[in-house]
Amino acid sequence: MSDRVQLKTAPSRITATADVWVLHLPRFGEEGTHFHTYGMLTPYFKGLAEGRLMATLCMNRGCPVGRGRGEKWLPPRADCPDCHQPMVWQEVVNPQGYIYTYTYVERGGAGLEIECPYYQIDVKIEGVGTIVKSYLLDRKPIRIGDRVRARFRTGKEATHTCLDLCFELA
Repeated sequence: MSDRVQLKTAPSRITATADVWVLHLPRFGEEGTHFHTYGMLTPYFKGLAEGRLMATLCMNRGCPVGRGRGEKWLPPRADCPDCHQPMVWQEVVNPQGYIYTYTYVERGGAGLEIECPYYQIDVKIEGVGTIVKSYLLDRKPIRIGDRVRARFRTGKEATHTCLDLCFELA
């Protein structure tokens, strides 16, 4: 077993309709392909495939919470959950943060696409108001508060799913 976590999945096929990605997930053979549209969240998944972390924020001055100075959201939202206005896309440059909490996964359930054992982590990223769930590439023991930096699966390694965002110890 490697000291780095590996995925047990192949890249999914993508088709584009206008600016929207449709993901083809052949989990049960070609006849069992599941089609999933990313809709208005397509920029997030495109960003991951390009090695960029895209978040959303509310710029509406009439928002009862953010008042036009909202924090970045990850995972992104198409519309603000507080005022229901469209969110604006913004890149999280050099995404780093710390482990907010974690779970050590020794046995995965059916269909798990990450090689066990691995750490499922919640990360507080600097400049982002929410906490993002992901996985850690490293297998060495960790603690809450350990510093991490984002890594991306791009090019031929990209799965075109949330698995394209992972973290490593900083």
